[in-house]
Amino acid sequence: MSSAQGKIEELKKKIFFTLLLLFVFRMAAQIPVPGVDGSAIQAYFAEGGGGIFDLINTFSGGAFKRFSVLALGIMPYITTSIIFSLLGEVIPQLAEMQEDQEGHKKIQKWTRYATVILCCIQGYGMAAVFESFKSPGGIPVIPEPGMLFRLTTMITLAAGTMFLLWLGERITEFGLENGVSLIIFAGIAVELPSEIIQKITLFRNGELSGLSFLIFLLVILVAFYIVAFIERSFRAVPVQYAKKVVHNRVYGGAQTLPMRVDTGGVMPPILASSLLAAPATFASFVSEENPLKPYLDTIQQSLYPGQLLFNILFGLLIVYMAYFYAPIQFKTKKISEMLQKNNAFIPGLRPGAQTKEYLDYMLNRLTFFGSIYLIVICISPTLITGANTNFGGTALLILVSVSIRVMMNIQSFMYADKYETAYKSRGKYKGSNRRF
Repeated sequence: MSSAQGKIEELKKKIFFTLLLLFVFRMAAQIPVPGVDGSAIQAYFAEGGGGIFDLINTFSGGAFKRFSVLALGIMPYITTSIIFSLLGEVIPQLAEMQEDQEGHKKIQKWTRYATVILCCIQGYGMAAVFESFKSPGGIPVIPEPGMLFRLTTMITLAAGTMFLLWLGERITEFGLENGVSLIIFAGIAVELPSEIIQKITLFRNGELSGLSFLIFLLVILVAFYIVAFIERSFRAVPVQYAKKVVHNRVYGGAQTLPMRVDTGGVMPPILASSLLAAPATFASFVSEENPLKPYLDTIQQSLYPGQLLFNILFGLLIVYMAYFYAPIQFKTKKISEMLQKNNAFIPGLRPGAQTKEYLDYMLNRLTFFGSIYLIVICISPTLITGANTNFGGTALLILVSVSIRVMMNIQSFMYADKYETAYKSRGKYKGSNRRF
């Protein structure tokens, strides 16, 4: 077998392994938690009782509204990872540990322990909340509520999240892309065909006009195009490296430092959505006998996607989170120090503090345009379609960005094979028979 054929076979194995584990994820998402009446919970959510949980359900691939063993999804791990990243910015000891390889392993271990604790808290709370749910016919979702059910659900949901984390690590190790990103991608992508089929059914039944259906499709296509264009856009900062000669070859010279327009990525909308969902979720758990229930219901309705108050607060939170999260992703101080150590500089600027100030200036400008782009993408679909779709800007951002990274990984894999083949054909490298 030639080297090129071997590379193709290796790529096929990576693709097959990734699809296999994603299939396992989808099968596990269909398994309900013990003690749940499947027909009753489907009837409850079918009547619109779980509208406030649409965001969680979208990221879990529909597992939440089935009360599956994977109902919590991978979000608890993402939450704890973000918390430790933020702590690293304010605690110098954690920042030093993140730079060290052994310290990074310790932080990863602490993150997993914190994920288990968070899963137990969320799982117990979810079990307690679902005990009060009833189908439109008055059938309880949980036929036999009690402490035994709550503890069983808590352990089951925590185990489901850790199983997802294990699947993600295996995909990262043997697959095409970061496993956690692909799991979130699969959870969102699997809901897209069902929503399109639902829109087609409404159109055929006359409940949805042809113009509204066409606008729905156009919004998705245009949003995909815009997100794909912006996610691959970057500002190329010129960098001059000191030239040096190694083995009769000249290294260094002029290069570029890429700075993404959307530096924060999908995290600002996710964090903003989570903050806005918290008060509305709390309001849905309050009993009808509580005197504050009417006021809380008003708050819940005002914070539903598509409402004016929700859009205003969502936009402001996106801007704040973009400026808060961008410096975490693009650490200007670390980059300026790295450039100085490698005898590199930006033309017209001194290495060190002046370079850092310039990078901070560029980062702030890019973050401004990036936050405006996120606001438009996250709010426009709900404004145009009238909040009739679960695929807002956050879901579209994840779908497109992960797809782009997967395609770039495949292209990089194929380009590496071409470079290696071209290098061997020139006689510079022939496996074990090297000239030097």
